[in-house]
Amino acid sequence: MTSHSYDYDLFVIGAGSGGVRAARIAASHGAKVAIAEEAKLGGTCVNVGCVPKKLFAYASDFHAHIEDAKNYGWDAQSAQHDWSTLIKNKNNEINRLNGIYNSLLEKFGVKLFNGRASFIDDHTVQINNQKVSAERILIAVGGRPRPLPSSIKGGEHAIISDDAFYLDDLPDHITIYGGGYIAVEFAHIFSGLGRSVSLIYRGELVLRGFDTEISKHLMDEMTKQGVDIRCETEITSITPNDNGYKLELTNGELETGLVLAAIGRDSYTKGLGLENAGVHTNKAGYVDVDQNFATNIPNIYAVGDINGQAALTPVAIAEGHWLADTLYGNIDRPAPDKSNIPTAVFSRPPIGTVGLSEEDARKQGFDIKIYKSTFRPMKNTISGRDEKTLMKLIVDTKTDKILGLHMIGEDTPEILQGFAVAIQMGAKKADFDRTIAIHPTAAEELVTMR
Repeated sequence: MTSHSYDYDLFVIGAGSGGVRAARIAASHGAKVAIAEEAKLGGTCVNVGCVPKKLFAYASDFHAHIEDAKNYGWDAQSAQHDWSTLIKNKNNEINRLNGIYNSLLEKFGVKLFNGRASFIDDHTVQINNQKVSAERILIAVGGRPRPLPSSIKGGEHAIISDDAFYLDDLPDHITIYGGGYIAVEFAHIFSGLGRSVSLIYRGELVLRGFDTEISKHLMDEMTKQGVDIRCETEITSITPNDNGYKLELTNGELETGLVLAAIGRDSYTKGLGLENAGVHTNKAGYVDVDQNFATNIPNIYAVGDINGQAALTPVAIAEGHWLADTLYGNIDRPAPDKSNIPTAVFSRPPIGTVGLSEEDARKQGFDIKIYKSTFRPMKNTISGRDEKTLMKLIVDTKTDKILGLHMIGEDTPEILQGFAVAIQMGAKKADFDRTIAIHPTAAEELVTMR
């Protein structure tokens, strides 16, 4: 298949979720494929993202489960957590997944280059001292956590989320700067592992862009758990002291043992040599692509976080798979639909959401009806835990179509996936109403709301 003038049909830069999927699908269609990765296989998700973070969240949740077990008759002694055991077992699992990614690439005959690839021109890349040419090149380098800006004196003392997965130990008090999903997830993790947590955020409400009621509900529950949330506050300086750090805030000060910056992520184009290939980036630094994930250079593509569209692992995988099928499999199907992307936040309690928030539905001019239910989950009636679940449907009054579904409470990410299928298919409130409930479950609330 390879043109005589190129070493490969497809060269992929970045062996994360999107890059590996594109490489192996293209190879399965008969293309000659190579991939370059400077770090571990699997990218952010497998190594310093969704996978280890979910394992940490499980570890944190056990604390509440052990406490809840007492009223169910279990003689649950006071639980002690050993951080080093968690880190060791997490590292073993990540290494296992790295191996699986390596086996997949080998199985499909994809050549792996270890190192950072950079463009020499629009058909040639360099890895270490080696030059390789390809008919098409796919950029799948993802993003990186944003460090604190230089305007914050001593900002270099803050760690980023990547570092949090490899800490030697956890101090008694941890401060998280930020209010997005990474910030609230780490607040849950550290708090559940028995540490005092302060969350500092410049906005009014955490989880900007989520349904406001969900954000408020989460803040209420986190406050009940003892998390010190300070909104409309900024850190102005970080100074090391004997116990860790002294933080100067816009409205006070704080002593802490560790500062985690969770203020967003940036595209990882540094050292990629995009200018050598003539590839355009937008003001935010992401690689601009059209509806087929092609850049302004026709033989160069970009999938996943680097194209700035939806920074979620399953989106990167869907984009990479579709692109490889389209380019090499002669398969004609629509590009991934991003209108109803389901998302989860592994906070405590966790969040599941799909479709429009109440605010966005109103902004877009829909005439809407809101159905919601706030209740104490059955488990908590005996455990005595003061934690409530909130479920909410946004319905278009003209068409009866469900525009958005938002949940916060135990197991909501697991509940959401099936409902996301229904909403993707255009389910109406009447369809929910005529579905028989599974009793007793939390999920039944969604089909019994009146």
